Amino acid sequence: MKNRIRIERAILNITQAELADRVQVSRQTINAIEAEKYSPSLALGLKIARIFNKSVDEIFELEEGDL
Repeated sequence: MKNRIRIERAILNITQAELADRVQVSRQTINAIEAEKYSPSLALGLKIARIFNKSVDEIFELEEGDL
């Protein structure tokens, strides 16, 4: 699953730690999601999208192998 978290964080000028605090997970979890090594739960995906004021589809994109 591809994502735009790093780009959206840069736009808001927030760190992984700040995003993690806002969505109540560890910085390591945000790092793993950004690195595409971990797919977030639906609830976490919704929280992340809400921080960026975007839809889930604007932040996360399924790849061919994810289907």
